[in-house]
Amino acid sequence: MLRRLLPLFCASLLFMASTALAAGPKTHLPGDLTMQEALTVQNAALEKARAQGVPMNIAVVDAGGHLKTFVRQDGAFLGSIDVSIKKAVTARYFNMPTSALGAAAQPGKELFGIEATNGGLVIFGGGELLVRQGVVVGAIGVSGGSVAEDTNVARAGAAALK
Repeated sequence: MLRRLLPLFCASLLFMASTALAAGPKTHLPGDLTMQEALTVQNAALEKARAQGVPMNIAVVDAGGHLKTFVRQDGAFLGSIDVSIKKAVTARYFNMPTSALGAAAQPGKELFGIEATNGGLVIFGGGELLVRQGVVVGAIGVSGGSVAEDTNVARAGAAALK
């Protein structure tokens, strides 16, 4: 009985494999940020930055915390390039806005000193999570203005994904 089923089983495996290969390899994980989504987030953030009149550096990272898009507006601080990227990475690494992590990292608080970990984190406002259908798919980090201005721009970008 088993010998009769073996050829049928092998034929089924070959069919499934050929069907999968014909469809092409899956290069994008379903729980990750797409390029189009990253650009939508970036463009909404740029629009808010323009409205505020403050040149910004805007970084968008994917679900793994890797840079997906980045833009530096004319006149934005060079030193804020790294800050914007680290804000996005920090938000994604800890699944919370950088402002929330910063509140928990104040002297005497439970996470004091956390900014010295992971190659350096940024723990003040301007890093926000990107959430699609209840799943964290990335984060945005913004730097170039005051903390309030950075936060406004980052929140505008994050809201565009919803």
